[in-house]
Amino acid sequence: MRTLNTIAATRQQVAAWRHAGERIAFVPTMGNLHEGHIHLVTEAKRVADRVVCSIFVNPMQFGPNEDFERYPRTLADDSTKLEQVNSDLLFAPPVEEIYPSGYKVATQVVVPGVSEGLCGSSRPGHFTGVATVVAKLFNIVQPDIALFGEKDYQQLQVIHHMVADLSFPIEIIGVSTVREADGLAMSSRNGYLSVAERSTAPAIYRELQKVAGRIQSGARDFRAIENDAAAELARQGFDPEYVTIAHADTLKPAGIGDKALRILVAARLGKTRLIDNLALSLLE
Repeated sequence: MRTLNTIAATRQQVAAWRHAGERIAFVPTMGNLHEGHIHLVTEAKRVADRVVCSIFVNPMQFGPNEDFERYPRTLADDSTKLEQVNSDLLFAPPVEEIYPSGYKVATQVVVPGVSEGLCGSSRPGHFTGVATVVAKLFNIVQPDIALFGEKDYQQLQVIHHMVADLSFPIEIIGVSTVREADGLAMSSRNGYLSVAERSTAPAIYRELQKVAGRIQSGARDFRAIENDAAAELARQGFDPEYVTIAHADTLKPAGIGDKALRILVAARLGKTRLIDNLALSLLE
């Protein structure tokens, strides 16, 4: 696996592969890789000839009170994990390579609609930062395919809409959430949980399953179901930010006639913010 730190060198390598007629898949990450990330890479290997993975902790997507400075930087360990699954290229640029004039004055990409509400409400500017850096990375790597985990479902929808609106010739593949044995969605932020919090955290997934079960059993008062779920999470020690039953594409609150749904949760446990979601189809 080659590791490159500059845009020019990365473009040169990708151009050589493309000249050879090879199909290129891209997995953008912020590093601190876990099995969920590695699963994205193995899926990428399955659908393409070459896989490029990026590691870049993007300052533009962190709010003023968020954890940019303490976000784990584990490049050596991440590189080893990527080599073990035969990733072809790691693009690991410094901040000044991506934002040479500083990220605060850089051009921004805004995706209205799906970036609003849910995590967009509590993290203003977050999805603008995500869309901007992903658009830039797409222009650098110019992949045929890009893979994203469904755990960050709102982010995935932002990318889908951005790619469609800006006519990027890239196929976006959402990959199912990888979970621990007890159901907790794998996340870099799980490392912030105390031992006691870690034992409580899987309750989020269990609550998602309960919500899905109620809907499958015929319940249709979605707002009441959301309130019940939030109350149950609070009872178990969480500080719920939202529990939402949404239209799977628009992420607007689901109505009675909607068939493709996403149940989404964000809640704090101690100082750690956890998110998760579950797909639910009511199609007959």
